[in-house]
Amino acid sequence: MCPDLPAEDAGDDEPARAEQAARSALLRARAIALGRGLRPGSLVRRRPPTPAVQASGAAPDDRDPQALGTGLQRLVSERGWSVDVAVGGVLGRWASVVGFDLAAHCEPVSFTDGVLVVRADSTAWATQVRLLAPTLLRRLDEEVGAGVVQQVQVRGPASPSWRRGARRVSGRGPRDTYG
Repeated sequence: MCPDLPAEDAGDDEPARAEQAARSALLRARAIALGRGLRPGSLVRRRPPTPAVQASGAAPDDRDPQALGTGLQRLVSERGWSVDVAVGGVLGRWASVVGFDLAAHCEPVSFTDGVLVVRADSTAWATQVRLLAPTLLRRLDEEVGAGVVQQVQVRGPASPSWRRGARRVSGRGPRDTYG
């Protein structure tokens, strides 16, 4: 509101001020366009944007293309995944680490908190792997690093479950299945 004008006249002056501001903005935009050499009705030729970052020089730096392996190594070390990646590598080449005979009868299931869980295909091989656990731990220390795998837990084969199906027998059921 203007202090010189009465209250009813001040409301009429607002649209005039807005119109004047819009005209002055339009005139300024036209003057800038004429200064750039643009004429009304002419096509605008756009230049490609100039890169904000300059191209690198002769010496290699962080802006140069990096090898994938270097980038992955940096990511693994920054995130603290080195132990998990090392254990994953050992589990991926399980047969070459423990030997083909042992790998034919047992496989790694999981690795959490320093405990490697191995499942054997028979109870005899589960017993054999339990007896070989100290040797297996020594071999894993060579491959992964000392103290990463602290314990090897061996599980035998999973027995079949007879609890499924629409026609199951409640109670003990028949006992001559393995007869």
